[in-house]
Amino acid sequence: MDFVLRNALVIDTDPVVALPGTDVLVRDGRIAAVGKGLQAGIVIDGTGRIVLPGFVDAHRHLWQLLVRSFSADMSLGDYLEKLLKPLQEVVTPDELRIGTLAGALECLASGITTVQDYSFAPTFAHAEAAVRGLRESGVRAMFGYGPAVFGPTLEPDDVRRGVELGGGLVDIALAPVGPSFSDISVVENDWKLARELGLRVLTHVAGEGNPISALHDRGLLDGNTTFVHGNGLPDAELKLIADAGAGVAIAPGLEAEMGHGAPMIRRTRALRVPTGLGVDSVAVVAGDMFSLMRAALMSAHVSEGVHVTPADVLRMATIEGAQAIGMGDQVGSLGVGKQADLVVLRADDLNLLGAADPVAAVVTAAHPGNVERVFVAGVEAEKPDVAREVRAVAARLSGA
Repeated sequence: MDFVLRNALVIDTDPVVALPGTDVLVRDGRIAAVGKGLQAGIVIDGTGRIVLPGFVDAHRHLWQLLVRSFSADMSLGDYLEKLLKPLQEVVTPDELRIGTLAGALECLASGITTVQDYSFAPTFAHAEAAVRGLRESGVRAMFGYGPAVFGPTLEPDDVRRGVELGGGLVDIALAPVGPSFSDISVVENDWKLARELGLRVLTHVAGEGNPISALHDRGLLDGNTTFVHGNGLPDAELKLIADAGAGVAIAPGLEAEMGHGAPMIRRTRALRVPTGLGVDSVAVVAGDMFSLMRAALMSAHVSEGVHVTPADVLRMATIEGAQAIGMGDQVGSLGVGKQADLVVLRADDLNLLGAADPVAAVVTAAHPGNVERVFVAGVEAEKPDVAREVRAVAARLSGA
């Protein structure tokens, strides 16, 4: 539907600016104009509301909603051995669909309209089911088609079939194990396959072994790549990422909880690496962008590099997160022609009243309970009840 959100406090992110008493006009699912006195057949009163571009979660394992808080007191090694290894062997395709659907609905409930779902696919049926869950939710997603962590590498023919799963609100990307955790010959084959199919590459990296240089030296490093974590990467490796035009997705809450290493948020900003924020796993941390933004801001205060402001963090939660996963031309700001992915907050809620700086208030004080409405491509997100299905699957997995 075409509509205008009228007389809201509009916060745009490219650049970050707060515009009181402003309208947002939506036509054909896209931003048509931002200004005053805009007209449309349907008017939504934005008085006492904050309107923002929808948040972008640049790295998340959606299905792990099924094991929420399971690993909240575990090391990374324990998480891999006690959660991922056993569950990847028993999760059925339909259970993966349910977890993905519920995880995506959780995103939408807190204003995350775009999510990079770094999934796993022990079989093609699992990949197909996960994408079906994304579509059922109504979220905008980049589906990272990747193998089980402890399983065999992906079959190229399955990945080729997987490309056909994309379209509409779901983009397909390749999520290989990558240069930090697999043989370089496997890496070369994976990157060549991604290039053949025109897929973005998403991959976890560790801080040891110069994995970015390994890609660069083989002609595999380009701007169509998103690197996840990499807390210990030296500046020289980060500079290679920046020079290639690639992006980084960090998960400051989970990285602190699981001991990934020193926060890198100030260093990526100093080196101008597009940096997005990711929840990563709700088995470890909270699943909303507000908690994640606060974790990012706090981690910036205990790391080295340039000063990081609340406005910087809001950009990482929106436009910079979109750029980090190659979607900056579609989402992340309220630029005319971009997708009408919007979140509406109640500015009159007690925790947001009296805000001298509305941008800082969104980053430091807002929470999912302030979210009143969410739109993806101009369509308001629905809230189907999946509690019974989730409880049933979670109960089975807890006993597996």
